[in-house]
Amino acid sequence: MLEDPIVNLSDIQELARDLVVIPNRNVDLVPNIALIGGTEAVLVVDTGLGPRNARRVLEFAEEYAAGRRIHLTTTHFHPEHAFGAGVFAGEATYLVNRAQADDLTTKGEGYLAMFRQLGEPVARQLEAATIPVPDLTYDETYELDLGGRVVELRATGRAHSKGDQVVSVPDAGVLLTGDLVETDQFAIFPWFPPYDVDVSGVRWIDVLDRLAAERPRIVVPGHGDVGDVRLLAQVHDYLVELRDETWKRRDSAESEDTIAAEVRALMIERHPDWRLPEWIDRGVGCLCAEHQAAANQAAANQAAAD
Repeated sequence: MLEDPIVNLSDIQELARDLVVIPNRNVDLVPNIALIGGTEAVLVVDTGLGPRNARRVLEFAEEYAAGRRIHLTTTHFHPEHAFGAGVFAGEATYLVNRAQADDLTTKGEGYLAMFRQLGEPVARQLEAATIPVPDLTYDETYELDLGGRVVELRATGRAHSKGDQVVSVPDAGVLLTGDLVETDQFAIFPWFPPYDVDVSGVRWIDVLDRLAAERPRIVVPGHGDVGDVRLLAQVHDYLVELRDETWKRRDSAESEDTIAAEVRALMIERHPDWRLPEWIDRGVGCLCAEHQAAANQAAANQAAAD
């Protein structure tokens, strides 16, 4: 039975000066939530699933801020990260990248309905949940001055979702990745054709390459334990092996079902202690589609060259 996806405030982790994380304690559908402070304002990163969790986070943020202004951002539009943002309305300025805002508008209601079907504990947290509307949007980057500390919000481009965003705290060497990274867990591929096919394993690998080149001191994943730059390498290497094993079999014209079964067994054998193997098949489905797209592009390039 699914554990109640409740944000637990009993084990706050201090990562740097005026920077704390509310850890998800490896509870499904609970994200790692961060608060980043400057002399004038505090930024909250992600809300937890639904209004009840968000109220808990907001109350903690108000106490933590101690009179400072509050800003809110979300790493991407999925319900456990963003669907409590409405609670912050009037209490905080909510800002995200434009692609994420579009995700909220075009996919929010569908994801809210889908998540409500995941069981009573999830549906209970989503009671009275609404699709949040950002106060501010940006295109590629946004530098948020909290007073003596500038936090960088950056749209990564399509990867885990169309509107992924990372949050960087340069003075502390901290990078918050959302679900681009999860610790000791098979990467979440929200591959739900024909309704949502924006996830891209190929682009995801490229994004992780760019982030790893920045050499962050601390990496805060969307789910799982906080770590260092090796977390980026862990997910990158898994995505590469998932792509390579899938494409190798696709080149041999195996069926997608056969590929999924073979690759699933191989990934579990290689990573026996990782959580959520149910996402492997969806990753295979995404990468099969990208294999076809790559083959079509190669054929077009060859035709143009001829």
